[in-house]
Amino acid sequence: QVQLVESGGGLVQPGGSLRLSCAVSESSFSRRAMAWYRQAPGKQRELVARMLRDGNTKYTDSVKGRFTIARDNLKKTLYLQMNSLSLEDTAVYYCAAWKSTAILSVIASSDPDYWGQGTLVTVSS
Repeated sequence: QVQLVESGGGLVQPGGSLRLSCAVSESSFSRRAMAWYRQAPGKQRELVARMLRDGNTKYTDSVKGRFTIARDNLKKTLYLQMNSLSLEDTAVYYCAAWKSTAILSVIASSDPDYWGQGTLVTVSS
């Protein structure tokens, strides 16, 4: 069973920065597509950023130019660097992973197979 453990959330002022981390428990991390999702109060969960195993990335429009997804395969850790945070970025952020055998068409059309417990990011003055 793959375990994902997020950290790095907290309270930040508008315009500030945070870096989220997601530690993954097992050895096939480098072969997995990984992603960050978020769910704001009263809203549906949305994809924030996704990184395929070849490093290809995808971002939702509202975070382009502000957020950066990255991975360290040796440390088996996924990151989300968040800059220029705004009130609208307040949400619970989830790390997620697909099966290592998942192909692009499945990744693009289906939810991840594994989820972390989430970390709360609050942007407030």
